[in-house]
Amino acid sequence: MHTFRLAITGDFLNEHGQSAYGDLGFGAIESCPFIDIDYIMDHAPRINDSSYWDQLYSMELKPAHLRDRDGLIVLRPYIRASAFAEGVRENLTIIGRSGAGYDKIDVKACTDNDILLFNLPNVLNHSTASTALMFILALAKKLLPSDQITRQGRWDLQPQVMGMEIEHKTLGIIGLGASGRELVRLIAPFNMRVIAYSPHADPVQAASLGVELTSLETLMRDSDVISVHSNLTPDKHHMIRAEHLALMKPTAYFVNVARGALVDQAALVKVLQERRIAGAGLDVFEVEPLPANDPLIALDNVVLTPHFSPATSDVWIAGGLQMSKCILQAARGIVPNNVINNTVLDRPGFQAKLARFVENQKVAVS
Repeated sequence: MHTFRLAITGDFLNEHGQSAYGDLGFGAIESCPFIDIDYIMDHAPRINDSSYWDQLYSMELKPAHLRDRDGLIVLRPYIRASAFAEGVRENLTIIGRSGAGYDKIDVKACTDNDILLFNLPNVLNHSTASTALMFILALAKKLLPSDQITRQGRWDLQPQVMGMEIEHKTLGIIGLGASGRELVRLIAPFNMRVIAYSPHADPVQAASLGVELTSLETLMRDSDVISVHSNLTPDKHHMIRAEHLALMKPTAYFVNVARGALVDQAALVKVLQERRIAGAGLDVFEVEPLPANDPLIALDNVVLTPHFSPATSDVWIAGGLQMSKCILQAARGIVPNNVINNTVLDRPGFQAKLARFVENQKVAVS
């Protein structure tokens, strides 16, 4: 038996060192006889340390966190090339990203250091799409203003909170990947015209879904509701800029459940402040957590959630089960599913590191 030393970033935990999110789905790896788990407590919150939450999305992994580890499960921290110093790259074999996005991880550095990176590409598809649908309906039906006047007893303001129907309107989806396609499925009963900007989408598949592929400019101009589902790569930073937002209808809504940096947030704030669009629903922001003095917070035509709406208890369990399965594969010397950097598979250094754990295939796991 060859022990597989697994580190897990501490942002899975609460102030008392317990899971912050209920059942993480890690039971299979926690009970595995050849996996030794250690949480990185530098990334865990501490009692009465409010500053932790200001750093939640800016934390990063250092060599000291990864030294003498064979595997890593990472939730939020950055992983830059500097993390793979001497004492790390010799042993670290795999990194599992607990989620779909991996824009905070230096993929090239992983490959160069013979480290396999995998993610959970499908676990959030439905929950991300249903979050987008939640925003779309809440905005169109003016849910928050209606709630406010009801609590205030201002029934005389009913005419001011009349919403719109999305039926027969045009939905524009930016990024026709898995969650974008799931939104197409969810929106079907509303009989919307669906258009999409997604340069790498398969035209045949799009047509089979009843989606018309178009340019970004046309989408911004024609849509009554825009929903962003694109992944974030360096070339997509501020993909949606002031000139694109200027094309939107004054009655249109903008939803982003992907990544904040895809949008020039200052430009979005401006069109919202000037009421040049009807409103927005945002789960993601350029700076996270959203600063307390951010102008978005003062706006009454925006629905804001803390980059967490898709992360339901069901998703945590499903994601943990998938993660555990992949970790168990690697801890037995088997290439796990959902590899991001496939070129690492041909590197002798990676092959040698993974081969250390083949003998664990002989060990029974309950």
